[in-house]
Amino acid sequence: MQEKMIAFCGITCSDCRALIATQRNDTELKKEVAKAWSTKEETLKPEDINCDGCLATGQRLFKFCEVCEVRRCGYGKRVENCAYCREFPCEKLTGLGKSFSITEAKATLEGIREKLQA
Repeated sequence: MQEKMIAFCGITCSDCRALIATQRNDTELKKEVAKAWSTKEETLKPEDINCDGCLATGQRLFKFCEVCEVRRCGYGKRVENCAYCREFPCEKLTGLGKSFSITEAKATLEGIREKLQA
């Protein structure tokens, strides 16, 4: 497994069950993730669980990450993650935090930001 990968939004991709299932080609874990992440609006299948992480380019990417505004912005600004951005925290990042519970991700970015400013 690769070293720690922090997504633009602060989620630790390398700890993500979708990335782990993909790298291990673990069908049972893909089934578990698909079931856990399915909603009334969207039913996921095990074959939907394919991701090499938010920072991957030209590789497999989970469908929600493909359309993520925070990810698109981070690539456009060529920052390692949002903690490195001059506009941190911005509306896109704050909006994402309201849509998903990413409390740990926010703390990760704040920790990185503190180290950068030290």
